[in-house]
Amino acid sequence: MRSKYYLIHIVAFAALQAVAGAQTLTLREAIDRALGQSPQATIAKADTDAASAAQKQARTGLLPQLSFIEDISRGNDPVYVFGERLRERQFTQANFALNALNRPSPIGNFSTRFSGQWMAFDSWKTEKEIHRTDLFAKSAGEAAKASDQQIVMRVVAAYQSVLFAQRTLEVAVHEQQTAEALVNDAAAHVKAGLAVDSDRMAAEVNAAARKQELIAARGALEIAWAELGAAMGASDLQPTELKPIEAKGFPESTLADEQALALKARSDLAAMGSARDAQIVAVSSARSDFGPRIAAYGNWEEDRGSLTSSGGNNWVAGVQISLDLMPFAKREQLKRESAARTRAEAQVKQAELDVRLQVNRAHIARKTAGQSLATAHAAMEQATESLRIVKNRYGAGLATITDLFRAEDAEREAQSNYWKAVYGNAMAYAQLLYAEGALSPATAEELE
Repeated sequence: MRSKYYLIHIVAFAALQAVAGAQTLTLREAIDRALGQSPQATIAKADTDAASAAQKQARTGLLPQLSFIEDISRGNDPVYVFGERLRERQFTQANFALNALNRPSPIGNFSTRFSGQWMAFDSWKTEKEIHRTDLFAKSAGEAAKASDQQIVMRVVAAYQSVLFAQRTLEVAVHEQQTAEALVNDAAAHVKAGLAVDSDRMAAEVNAAARKQELIAARGALEIAWAELGAAMGASDLQPTELKPIEAKGFPESTLADEQALALKARSDLAAMGSARDAQIVAVSSARSDFGPRIAAYGNWEEDRGSLTSSGGNNWVAGVQISLDLMPFAKREQLKRESAARTRAEAQVKQAELDVRLQVNRAHIARKTAGQSLATAHAAMEQATESLRIVKNRYGAGLATITDLFRAEDAEREAQSNYWKAVYGNAMAYAQLLYAEGALSPATAEELE
């Protein structure tokens, strides 16, 4: 009878959807919307954009630097006046007078200057920094993939919760209708002298309890939809009836294969590995600071007494070789980078251990969930058959209403346990895919 009821309910819902032309929200649609509008996805994209910008910034170290300066000044400082007259090529014999040298009249200067410098060699530090930013960009890309998997997992969990809450509501509606029918049956039995009035009152109490459960089921469904909207980053998500949750079978695999896949496919592990490699390069880069540097520089300047007057121009070019003879601070920086490398390497090893444990737990949970589903299904069938027998006995006056309530409670609990097992089985498989690093919009479709 229950299977027939659910079939009728599904067919009726499908007919209504066809008439209204409404579209049911699929799991893939929910995931795609989440990946497109979730704040977490925006954060991940911002991180990858920042890493990409850091890559380009590091490469500017290979290019020469050129700057332009337009300087306007005025003063009567003796050194300033003497120097500016020389730069402007306006120095005369009269300017050698002692009074003119000691107490010069204020003058102005309009200076146009182009300056350039280029690090020709820095013991390969720039090249190593470029390699380091490339690795960080790779790490950010893998972290973005891991973030996407987190979004997918959150949407899958919320979507499955809606399916479970929807099915729970269907069961609660049916149980409430059955309880109301039992009130009528009890009243008929009392009127026929086959039962006492207390049976009718007990049936009414039972109907009230079923109504409370129905109210709670409706609230749970509303909460589940709100959680799905939050997971999708959609505050305006409108609830609709989804395709009912059904028991599904999922492929099996060995623990060793699952762990091997996780160590290879987990994006968060790959992100940590790239960050570790970047830190190894950082140590090498810190060592480059001890080496010599060769830089070329040049400067061209034009100085005028006014904006439109003629003046003089000069240029300077040279090559500078530098070496830090007392690199105490650089030694401490090298120690810091070395310690960070040790820490990063240990973090990767610990993460690999954690991943193995996560997969182990997910594997056991997946196996347990499958076994629980089979057991719950058998128990539900037995409880349904037991309730049918007790109902027939009650109708024939061979069982009390207490016996009927007890059988209904057992059947209701068996129904609840079964749908919990269906939900738990789907979520256990999703958790396994997530632990393996294999959860994606495509693989998540297996859960629908």
